[in-house]
Order: sequence, then structure tokens, then C-alpha cells
Amino acid sequence: MSVPAGISRDTAPGTALPPLPVPPISRTTLALFAGASGDHNPIHIDLDNARSAGLDDVFAHGMLSMAYLGRMLTDWAPQERIRSLRVRFSAITPVHAQPTCTGVVTGNDDGLLTVELAATLADGTVTLAGDATIDTHH
Repeated sequence: MSVPAGISRDTAPGTALPPLPVPPISRTTLALFAGASGDHNPIHIDLDNARSAGLDDVFAHGMLSMAYLGRMLTDWAPQERIRSLRVRFSAITPVHAQPTCTGVVTGNDDGLLTVELAATLADGTVTLAGDATIDTHH
């Protein structure tokens, strides 16, 4: 597979990936992700359970946000070029939130790109932060 336009051994630090705005995360999205992932933790899908834990409502699985970051990366670079993807979960993503996934190239070591990643809510809360390594070599 060829490397998409804009990704090359010469991709400069500061290059921004096209952001991925996520539609509002609905209860249906959470239920479907629970089924697809096998993560049926009731705090993500059962309002009574979330309230008994002291929360106002259910919230998204951290791995759902990670999946959105992965989609943003594979929209920009072929999957086989991704050498690593690491994230830290830093805040919950409430139901109905609309995160935006972003990435910025922070390093280029002879075509091995380091990309800083984030999933951010409309109020500026970063719910997930991390980095990826992308290999631009053939």
C-alpha cells in the first residue's frame, strides 16, 4: 500500500493530522460498543449502577475513545505503518459528549514519525492522551 499524500520521510514536526470529530456518544453507542468489545461493565450502560457509584450518568468506555484515536490514525496512515499506539486515560467521557481526536507530529527520526495524540471534549477536557509511532518507509 502506498503512503497517502502528505506523509513522507520528510514529514515535519508540527504537521497536524486531520482531526476526527466524533458524533455525540449515545447510550446506543455505549451498548453497541459493550457488545462488540465484550466490556459489559454496568457503569457504562446502566444508569442505576452509575448513580450508585456517585455519578450523574453512565460514561463511555476508555477503549471506545482509544478506538476513535485509532480510526483517526488509520485515516491518515495505512494500518501496517503504525508501529505503536500508547494512551493514558485522564478523564471520563460523559454520555452525549462529542470528543474530537487530534494528532500532531512531534518528531521525525529518518522517516519514523512520533505523533502526539489527544481526545478532547468541547470544554477543553482531555480524556485521553498518548502517542503513536508511524513508519514512512516502504
